[in-house]
Amino acid sequence: MRSRDKKFMNLEAFGQAAGCLKTLAHPVRLKMVQMLLHDRYTVGELAEACGVKSHVASEHLRLMKLCGFIEPNREGRRTFYKVAEPHLGEIMKCIKNRFG
Repeated sequence: MRSRDKKFMNLEAFGQAAGCLKTLAHPVRLKMVQMLLHDRYTVGELAEACGVKSHVASEHLRLMKLCGFIEPNREGRRTFYKVAEPHLGEIMKCIKNRFG
């Protein structure tokens, strides 16, 4: 490998990145991320704000949790979700600047 090529990521890393970016590539998930960047929410609150049923919102959250984008925080009988990946703010800023 040439020394200048060492600054580039390998294909395996790009594959992992592509998988997580595919997870984000859904309007409901993007709205959820936007909301979670500003506050914490329950599944029901996110579902209502996004106009989907709670079980659908739960599935979206599950997929984002698998990528490490969000994390649950249980408080008594309620579970609140919050952003776990600090770079999501930068990704959302890019999306807003381009499409907002």
